[in-house]
Amino acid sequence: MTEHLPVLVVVVPLMAAPLCMLFGHGRVAWGMAMGATAFSLWAGLQVLTRVLDSGVWSYAIGGWTPPLGIEYRIDVVNAFVVIIVAAIAVVVTPYAFRSAEREVDSAKLHLFYTAWLLCFAGLLGIAVTGDMFNVFVFLEISSLSAYALISLGNDRRALTAAFRYLIMGSVGATFIVIGIGMLYAMTGTLNMADMATRLPPVADTRTIKVGFAFLTVGVCLKLALFPLHLWLPNAYAYAPSSVTALIAATATKVAVYMLLRFFFTVFGAVFSFDVMQLDFVLLPLALVAIFTMSLVAIYQENVKRLLAFSSVAQIGYMILGIAMVSVTGLTAGILHLFNHALIKAALFLAVGCVFYRIGSVRLEDLAGLGKRMPWTMAAFVGAGLSIIGVPLTVGFVSKWYLILGAIEKGWWPVAVLVLITSLMALVYIWRVVEVAYFQPPPEDSEPPGEAPLSMLLPTWTLVLANFWFGIDARTTVGVARRAAEALLRVVG
Repeated sequence: MTEHLPVLVVVVPLMAAPLCMLFGHGRVAWGMAMGATAFSLWAGLQVLTRVLDSGVWSYAIGGWTPPLGIEYRIDVVNAFVVIIVAAIAVVVTPYAFRSAEREVDSAKLHLFYTAWLLCFAGLLGIAVTGDMFNVFVFLEISSLSAYALISLGNDRRALTAAFRYLIMGSVGATFIVIGIGMLYAMTGTLNMADMATRLPPVADTRTIKVGFAFLTVGVCLKLALFPLHLWLPNAYAYAPSSVTALIAATATKVAVYMLLRFFFTVFGAVFSFDVMQLDFVLLPLALVAIFTMSLVAIYQENVKRLLAFSSVAQIGYMILGIAMVSVTGLTAGILHLFNHALIKAALFLAVGCVFYRIGSVRLEDLAGLGKRMPWTMAAFVGAGLSIIGVPLTVGFVSKWYLILGAIEKGWWPVAVLVLITSLMALVYIWRVVEVAYFQPPPEDSEPPGEAPLSMLLPTWTLVLANFWFGIDARTTVGVARRAAEALLRVVG
């Protein structure tokens, strides 16, 4: 079975999804989801260990030798992404047991976990496949299931949010498939490794350059890069709490991986950044996103929307690292994929605990919760310290490498902007802390009580991981640096 792990990591959750629907019982479906996500994490860890020891792992589907058949090709980059997606799912799925029961119609719980596993399998499929069209297929699987998951929120605005996401997501997917079609027309292959070798002779053609542009727009829409982020705030704000945590921590990260895979592996860094000068597009958009979205987050009254706009700013940090086109900068961007998944999942789970007890995430409704829900609010503060970038947290490690990368390039104003926006993060996190700890609760309100242990444990697992990987970052930094060197084809 070990030799088939690259495909099993996707197939097991993909096959478990229809079983959840057939059994038609919420708790049975949850058990299947828990088992499938746990298996994928175990398989992902085995795959990462082998890749780190032995290099790229190529798996031919059905025994058809690539490029004739579909290939799953796993290197350090996508093995790292698989671990991010699987680890977050393993932590958030136990949380969903109680959270989804409160926020989703009980008659639809089995459908909820069906869509949950489809979204999970789709994200993993994007990461492991070495076939361009397979990327599109898995993208549609994950996106369509994400639309359904968001629409299951108990606020009617969830339907509007899901519809907006559907429209913008479909536009992005259309741009991506058009770009893939143009590349196929010029190279005659869909295998990424094979396409990378066939592109140079036709790289100067108009078709390749237009295909490059279509892929850029489509992927940037999927990863919610400013100003293509308009679907994200409402999707995060009105989806069920567990769905928000899963999507915020994984979906945009996988989209960033798509950007890395297309523009570094398929097109190559020289074509993408020297010929097409992609950094002249990504860099200003990233800087604007970091500053403006942090500013917008400060003025939000809904804590979920506050964190959603913060996510757009954090995506800006990732793109900033990529736009540096250096080993240090790319290390920072890839590292922040992992670190931000830990940070934002912890924050959204803490907010979900609040919603579970008081039925609201409006800022004014959090008054006095610091004393009434001490463990929940302490978790929010812990994850908040990480997003600010306080030393001994993963947020500090990410920003440290971003600043190092900026200084290496001589971009001192960019390094200063990273520091300024960290202070802006302090402002919007402090707004929540101030209300929760320094404002008295309403006199006629009943104490809500602490969140259930099944929700607190996953939340605190992520909070402690924020500190663990912030104190000892050797593993994550090492893997991220090896991934950056592989993408930039650095030897030695």
